[in-house]
Amino acid sequence: MKRITLLSLLMVWCFQSQGQFKKEQISFESANPFSLSDIILDLENQERQTVFGKLTIPIDSLNPEQKYPLIIGVAGSLGWRKHHLEYMDMYQKDGFATFELNSFKSRNITSTVGSQDQVTVAAIILDAYRALEKLSAHPNIDKDRVSITGWSLGGGVSLFSGWMPVKNAITTEYSFASHLAFYPPCFIDPENREFTKAPIHILIGESDNWTPAAPCSRLIEKLGENANINLTTFPNAHHSFDSETPVQRNEKGYSFKDCVFTLTQEGDILMNYLNIPMSNPLLQKIGFIFCVERGVDIGGNPQARKKSFSFAKEFMNTTLKE
Repeated sequence: MKRITLLSLLMVWCFQSQGQFKKEQISFESANPFSLSDIILDLENQERQTVFGKLTIPIDSLNPEQKYPLIIGVAGSLGWRKHHLEYMDMYQKDGFATFELNSFKSRNITSTVGSQDQVTVAAIILDAYRALEKLSAHPNIDKDRVSITGWSLGGGVSLFSGWMPVKNAITTEYSFASHLAFYPPCFIDPENREFTKAPIHILIGESDNWTPAAPCSRLIEKLGENANINLTTFPNAHHSFDSETPVQRNEKGYSFKDCVFTLTQEGDILMNYLNIPMSNPLLQKIGFIFCVERGVDIGGNPQARKKSFSFAKEFMNTTLKE
């Protein structure tokens, strides 16, 4: 009997050491706000939307009721890419549960490059909080140890999900324990500078001409003690510096290197000079005329990629496990 017991324990250990995981598709109800003001001022009247994502949980046969820290991932304008999934795989192997939010596929969209109006930052922020609410009830998730991370458009979601006016309009019960934003759009100057006190960190390339680094530095300086926020800038690194794809030109992408938009307390993003809210796709296109150019550079930097993965792993362990 003892031999059988020891053999069984050895088999369980081998099974776990190979990195076995349980995967579930999770669906929940969200909505389709265009702007943050739609959430802050009129959330109840937004068009309803079913959203789904993939939850991956480590298997522990010895403790099936164990609760895990969770990392919710948000893709960029090109959708889920190989290097995004590599981060999620790294987190899983390090003992985290992960959730791949599929805001695009849920709405039958593959990419928003060159438009940025089919699935907006506002809609995905709402998706992320609705996912947090749903997953907080999962028996294997520790609701007090949930982080959000994202890339580009998803980086904007990770960053501005910490803006308290929009967060409180969605929920006062659930909060993210940390926010890790890869090359987010920082060219927003909020009138209300109250952000979450949870750790926020931005990783961005010095040579990024899609979502440039300089506005991130200015934003952090303006927020001051209103946020627990820090920035890492990688030299000679472009947008998607953490991918393995060589740097190449994307002629459709919007370059925001000359843009700074005011974000009002009500959640409206104002056009430069005219100060008119970009509250629908047409007004957004008009607003972009004043500062946006077509054509951006996107691709990896091996040194920045290595440092980025290392930083992300340490950041999640520090903010979710310690």
